[in-house]
Formats: sequence, C-alpha cells, structure tokens
Amino acid sequence: MKKLFFLFVLLFSLNFAAPVLAQNATSSEEVEMADAFRKEGKIYVVVGTFVLILTGIIVYLVVLDRKLTRMEDEIEHQK
Repeated sequence: MKKLFFLFVLLFSLNFAAPVLAQNATSSEEVEMADAFRKEGKIYVVVGTFVLILTGIIVYLVVLDRKLTRMEDEIEHQK
C-alpha cells in the first residue's frame, strides 16, 4: 500500500510539473489544435476524458492492491 501511495504522490506531482516544463519547451511555438479546441469548447471534453481514464486506472489499481493484500493474508494465515 505504501508503494501505491508513493506512486500516486509521484504521478500527482508530475501532473503539476508537466505543464510548466511543457510551457518552457513550446513557448515559441503555438499549438493550433489546442486553440481550436479551446475556442469551440471541446477542450473540456478532452480534459474530462483524460481525468475519467486516469481516475479509472487509479481506482483499478487500488482495488487490485486490496485484493492482492487480502490473498496474501489468506495464504500467510494458512501456513
């Protein structure tokens, strides 16, 4: 569980660091697709989809970790 928490904190930290790093790398270039999405209001669909997928992956990992911990406890208890 500690490993999963560390992974979550790391991913959460990178989520805030990535835009800063990307902004420095693309400061001289303009991204036309992102501007078009922003003007049409579709950027919220893209962000919402990303958040939904990321949330699903995190929930799946937490459930899987709990199941594995339960199975490990059962195996250890049988010995």
